[in-house]
Amino acid sequence: MRTHYSGDVSPELDGETVTLAGWVHEVRDLGKLKFLVLRDRAGMIQVTAKEGVTDAKAISAVDSLSRESVLQVTGLVKSAPKAPGGVEINPTSISLIASAQSPLPLDVTGKVDSDLDTRLNNRFMDVRKPQVQAIFKLRSKVLEAYREFFLGRGFIEINPPSIIAAASEGGTNLFPITYFEREAFLCQSPQLYKQMIMSTGLDRVFITQPVFRAEPHNTPRHLNEIFMLDVEKAFIEDEEGVMEELEGVLQYILKKLADDTPGELELLGAEVDVPKLPLKRIDYDDALDLLAENNLKIEWGEDIPPEGERKLHELFNAPYFIKRWPTQMRAFYSRPLDDEPRYCSAFDLDFMGLELSSGAQRIHDHDQLVEALESKGLNPENFEFYLKAFRYGMPPHGGWGLGVERILTSICKLTNVRETVLWPRDRHRIEP
Repeated sequence: MRTHYSGDVSPELDGETVTLAGWVHEVRDLGKLKFLVLRDRAGMIQVTAKEGVTDAKAISAVDSLSRESVLQVTGLVKSAPKAPGGVEINPTSISLIASAQSPLPLDVTGKVDSDLDTRLNNRFMDVRKPQVQAIFKLRSKVLEAYREFFLGRGFIEINPPSIIAAASEGGTNLFPITYFEREAFLCQSPQLYKQMIMSTGLDRVFITQPVFRAEPHNTPRHLNEIFMLDVEKAFIEDEEGVMEELEGVLQYILKKLADDTPGELELLGAEVDVPKLPLKRIDYDDALDLLAENNLKIEWGEDIPPEGERKLHELFNAPYFIKRWPTQMRAFYSRPLDDEPRYCSAFDLDFMGLELSSGAQRIHDHDQLVEALESKGLNPENFEFYLKAFRYGMPPHGGWGLGVERILTSICKLTNVRETVLWPRDRHRIEP
């Protein structure tokens, strides 16, 4: 149906015949001269029809087109310095494939703004906008870079289940489902499964998986279905053994975006600074002291709020790690430090004022893990399937989880994480 995308047509093809297919972005009628802007996933191209030059049927077809109709255009490439991209198509035939009704549910040209709810309710049309498409091209590139990085370092991709029998992280914010004659839950994290796999000899794994959090948030920062990039690695000495992969993959992703998607970044007005490694490390206590010096007091044992993350970003102006968190704050599997067990081997990676990732070296001793569960008020019997893997030879290990949506929100400088998901799921939105 097409020989080229719009982005493939350049002045070097002057005089050649091409066939394109896409949507009618705009039509301008100047009497004897008619301009049609055709849009496809590669961009836009001008189609110019002139009475006395262009076939009468092609000119007549332009007159009958409604915006956002799907069409096929065959014509000659003509170098045109004043046209977008320095090139235009002089059509020999224009074929209507599917007509679009009018009025449209929202404006695709960007001349008329629509609120976010209207956009999400009509997502099929919203994604026709070049700027919105750019977000999802960047998302695809992030996933490509993530896989490339870990496959190139000998990691194995695994696929844990999305239906589970018990909480992955000891929380209660789970979506229950009816699973035949019993209750089950949608997975809130692949955490327990990626730890269990460390006992098998598959000691370096990565995961791409949707996860579900039944948390009643209604903020621009939270969703109830997110797409996680998880990593777990065994035979490490401490948390630095997995932090090196986290900072490495962040650098790799950012360089990939800068090298491969400059057009999409430009469309969004986004700039990518590829950080130098190693990234800055700061202890939790030192972070609290630094924030206190900048008039933001946080009690020891409390989480660092968003305004604290933004302030630290202002101070460092680069991605950074926060390490050595209070054990009481972190998940039960976070390994306490041997010399000072009130702190643990957990870490967060903050990027552009947003917590991007959390991780830790895990407890690998069975009895210590049972004690940790009990200290959090959890019943070890509910985690028997998980604990069993720690009885028969579990190496020291650690890992982290990274949210795709948060990477994109930061890079694209978006104010709402919902813009990074095709059809987001939040407290109030479960369709379309």
